[in-house]
Amino acid sequence: MNQAPRLALLTLALGLLAGCNSLTRQAPVVERTAVPASHPRPAPAVKAEEPKADDKGMYTVRRGDTLLRIALDFGQNYRDIVAWNNLADPDDIKVGQTLRVEAPEKGERTANMQTAPVPMPPPAAPPRKTAPRADKQPYTEGAVASAPQSGARADTVVPAAAPAPAAPSGGVSTGSIVSANDNEKLSWMWPADGRIVATFDEGRNKGIDIAGKPGQAVMAAGAGKVMYAGSGIRGYGNLVIVKHSNSLLSAYAHNRKIVVKEGDNVSKGQIIAEMGDSDADSVKLHFEIRQQGKPVDPSRFLPGR
Repeated sequence: MNQAPRLALLTLALGLLAGCNSLTRQAPVVERTAVPASHPRPAPAVKAEEPKADDKGMYTVRRGDTLLRIALDFGQNYRDIVAWNNLADPDDIKVGQTLRVEAPEKGERTANMQTAPVPMPPPAAPPRKTAPRADKQPYTEGAVASAPQSGARADTVVPAAAPAPAAPSGGVSTGSIVSANDNEKLSWMWPADGRIVATFDEGRNKGIDIAGKPGQAVMAAGAGKVMYAGSGIRGYGNLVIVKHSNSLLSAYAHNRKIVVKEGDNVSKGQIIAEMGDSDADSVKLHFEIRQQGKPVDPSRFLPGR
């Protein structure tokens, strides 16, 4: 009589345990994959801030700046920045220093000159007239030195360079010209024959790269005045900068040899350098056009291929 209730209770207990076990097996399982600490999520790329002047035409020097680099970034002649800021030593600029990078107003310029006169480079000797301006002369250093120094002129008489060899397949021809779409109506041409190995990319490449051979002719893409000729800007090697107007300049980098000097007037197509690989990993011409100091796509100015 006592065993029956015990069997009933045991059966009921086993049934309850089986029900609980069934509920446990049916519970959902959620898998969560943790990101390993050794593989952090990549940070978003931060675009380098472009140098900018304030509303008074002033710029604060940042780490890594040089006077030549600042002049290039603002489309100015470094000698003008020296004069505007009364700099005794152009190589001695400091982080946090404020520099004028735009021409001061007339009254302000006069006041500065009266306060602290700035020694200017000696004036160039007046050009010696040996023939009427319309006469052409052979390209020599003497002819370049005697060119007028009063600024770029579209009709400056400088003999054209010898005809360049035909461009390789897929290359560009230096003989074609096109009128730039600006108020000065400047005429442009390709600065060298060769294959384009790098195109303009505002974030990475500030111009275009043209492959070539050592010693190949590098020509002025337009008429203008040599604003800089040297190797003082890191990453450009032997560099020539030509100013074409108040807002436009062109730069020619990585040359093997420079055959013009600062202050020379050059005509479109005149040889200004020999192609090389200075501060570069291969022989090429790095060519830039800058408008008010900002790099712009050269294809906007150069003729189509």
